[in-house]
Amino acid sequence: MQRNTISWIVAGIGVVVVLIGWYVGGMWGAGILGFGLAHILLGILDMFRTTTVKTE
Repeated sequence: MQRNTISWIVAGIGVVVVLIGWYVGGMWGAGILGFGLAHILLGILDMFRTTTVKTE
């Protein structure tokens, strides 16, 4: 699987987790929502990461 595809999957899972946290509500919902937002942020940041090739 390509790296960009995995980043989209992580961000998509984050959206699902955010929606679950939104519907749960309360303190538990806030924690779940924050966890989902972290997934979205990390997935998007991973898309912009550059790869380096080691040459020996």
